[in-house]
Amino acid sequence: MSEGQARAGGDSDQQASGVRSVRRAFDILTLLTEDRPVITLREITESTGLAKTTALRLVQTLEETGLLGSHPSGYTAGPALWRWAYLARSQWEVPQETRKVMRDLADRLGETVNLFVARGVHRICVAHEESPHPLRHVVDVGDEQPLWAGASSKILLRDASEVFLRRVAAASPQGEAHAERLRAWVTEAAERGYAVSSSEWDEGLTAVAVPVTGRTGKVVASLSLSGPSHRFPYEAVERFATELAEGARLISGQGFSHPLSSAV
Repeated sequence: MSEGQARAGGDSDQQASGVRSVRRAFDILTLLTEDRPVITLREITESTGLAKTTALRLVQTLEETGLLGSHPSGYTAGPALWRWAYLARSQWEVPQETRKVMRDLADRLGETVNLFVARGVHRICVAHEESPHPLRHVVDVGDEQPLWAGASSKILLRDASEVFLRRVAAASPQGEAHAERLRAWVTEAAERGYAVSSSEWDEGLTAVAVPVTGRTGKVVASLSLSGPSHRFPYEAVERFATELAEGARLISGQGFSHPLSSAV
């Protein structure tokens, strides 16, 4: 082996090691949740499978960079995460006038209102207003769901190419054969102006969705209403779709766009 080949091999090994360390650091950070705002070193090693010395080294690095902070019971989110979260919120949070339309719908219809955008083969919730009912469907802002199921997916895929539909279908449990059903769903939703799903993604959940369009008329987001299926009889679905369509018209008129959305 030549000196150049050896150097190239060494650089490749270092790069792989660096990527592995980043991945491990990310795995540690994702252990932090609203339900678990503080994590211990033991929880880190048990959840990630890392050796204690490796986990401790990564935690110390995360502390030094401000991504983790010391806590009497372990480790919590550091100030750097707060700074990044503030930046992300300022760029990604939907306008107040859009939130108002959604809040009015949730209060009037009594169910959770969500706004989804497509990104890759997923849809991401960029805003939500919760139902006033104790029993309600909750999707957190930032949550990703697949595009192969759900009322919002049928709306977001309206302008999708056959090639992209096959990509989405390939990610589903049914595989590429699901593309035909996806196309049928999308066509039906486009013809009647709204989409409905029942237990396609979450068992016992029904959702109704309508398109939010951009200046060119293309779908840029889906506005949906979701809740327990027993609160979505046929006659209610028709009314929900009508109310949602009016809300989507208002949001579209505001010139809605979102930096997380990607063309499908």
